[in-house]
Amino acid sequence: MASLRENTKVFKRVVIGLALMISACGGATVQPSLSPTIAPSAAPTPTPLSGKLTLFLAASLTDSFNALAREFTTQNPGVTITPNYAGSGALVTQIINGAEADVFASADEANMQKLVDAKLSSGVSKIFANNKLQIAVQAGNPKRIAQLSDLARSDIIVVIGAASVPVGVYAQQAFDKAGVKVTPKSLETDVKQVVAKVSLGEADAGIVYSTDVKAGGSRVQGVDIPDQFNVIAKYPISVVKGTKNEAAATAFIDFVGSAKGRELLASFGFLLP
Repeated sequence: MASLRENTKVFKRVVIGLALMISACGGATVQPSLSPTIAPSAAPTPTPLSGKLTLFLAASLTDSFNALAREFTTQNPGVTITPNYAGSGALVTQIINGAEADVFASADEANMQKLVDAKLSSGVSKIFANNKLQIAVQAGNPKRIAQLSDLARSDIIVVIGAASVPVGVYAQQAFDKAGVKVTPKSLETDVKQVVAKVSLGEADAGIVYSTDVKAGGSRVQGVDIPDQFNVIAKYPISVVKGTKNEAAATAFIDFVGSAKGRELLASFGFLLP
């Protein structure tokens, strides 16, 4: 009898022990294995731009692109920029005839199309600025020129751009819109020559861009042309196919279209598209 009671006590202790073990296992928390932390890879450092960059630019861009070039080379000191300013038609002819250029900016779309047709434009050209025409007169406007029809007066000496120059084409378009017949004394190779002749007193008036009147300083002033007779000049820019410095050429065009580039262009009187 004593043996039976002893066995019963042992059995109970075993049962209680098993119950405690099961309870402990059920409440155990299994910790997941942790993967080692992987640090994100650092972004590659861009290669600094360097080398020479030759820009073929419409003459009316002289002051603004001198400023753009200074700012760009400040940000990219390894790049050396050489600008070539002239009439857009002369510039595209030079490129087609083999002149080395990295970037071409025209004062009209027609001359940019010539570059495209010659398969010398790399990628799609972009319109980066617009401009309007003004009548440039001598400071003080001694001949009291007030409108386009005044340029038909016999006592007024007028100069405009040649037909191969965008500003010359735009001037004739403005005359046609206003129904005015003007006989210019001379046809100039670029807009800067028109401004020079007016400022030197060799002409009483000339048709130029509003930005060129602003750049002309105190010796010239502008007479506004009403919108119905005015012409909007559009300025496209493109990398020239075969450039030896495509990275810098592309970066420069991107800079022209950047917030800083647009700010500089606006400060010189250009209209932003």
